[in-house]
Amino acid sequence: MEMIVVSLGTLSQNPFWQESSAVRTPHATTSLVRQDDRVILVDPSLPAQALEARIAERAGIKGAAVTDVFLTNWRPVHRRALKAFAHASWWMLEREIQAAREALEQAAKYAPANSEEHAVIHDEQALLSRVQAAPDKFTQGVGIFPLPGYTPGQCGLLLELPASTVVIAGDAVATAAHFAAGRVLSGCFDIEQAQESLMELYQLADLIVPGHDNVFVNPRIAGL
Repeated sequence: MEMIVVSLGTLSQNPFWQESSAVRTPHATTSLVRQDDRVILVDPSLPAQALEARIAERAGIKGAAVTDVFLTNWRPVHRRALKAFAHASWWMLEREIQAAREALEQAAKYAPANSEEHAVIHDEQALLSRVQAAPDKFTQGVGIFPLPGYTPGQCGLLLELPASTVVIAGDAVATAAHFAAGRVLSGCFDIEQAQESLMELYQLADLIVPGHDNVFVNPRIAGL
């Protein structure tokens, strides 16, 4: 099994950098997992052309080689380039699919017919209809790891390596600094669940790929 961080994400504002308002365009950390004949891309956040180039730079393959796209949540910043991988299977936790569907149906009730807003909602519904409920395991050693709280169905990927456990956590962990401080992102769907998910990661994971930062070693490994 191979795990590659394709692109490092960033937050629009980082509270640990004394930023009180948005100062940059946010994007999520994008990862790629290869095992046997599966090439799983997690959170295709950059614009399509930039992400295609980054995949070639970091993994030595073309985007066409991607067999699966896994979304840790349905927030738009995590799926900017999703349409560029129409040839692949798209996956997300079933609870997140359900929550996104319900939110879009609710929004559609209040959007004026034939309006731009209605068209955007229709496009989102069409996109969501292609997303399948993720299986418990994609391959031997690669399975889903529900981490609810930031969104109803926030979910990571659990990679069981011979000497370590890696979790691609998405927005369950914003950055290494957030994790060290025991802090979750603002605007959580359920802050108590989000904090419980953070603690579960602390207890289980050796290496963590956060939603908007580089991979880091769990401080627990150092006894912290």
